[in-house]
Amino acid sequence: MKNKLKVLRAEHNYTQDQLAKAVEVSRQTINAIEKEKFDPSLVLAIKLARLFNTEIEEIFIYSE
Repeated sequence: MKNKLKVLRAEHNYTQDQLAKAVEVSRQTINAIEKEKFDPSLVLAIKLARLFNTEIEEIFIYSE
């Protein structure tokens, strides 16, 4: 799934480690999501959307 996580993270001045701690996952998970190698769970997507004060659809773009 395509996403804008890396852009949002940079705009909010988070390192991968800081973001990972904020949403209670590993830095490797954040890295894998940014590289589109891993799709987050719904719970994680909600946590990220809330942290960035945006909608899930603004971060993650579903494509078949």
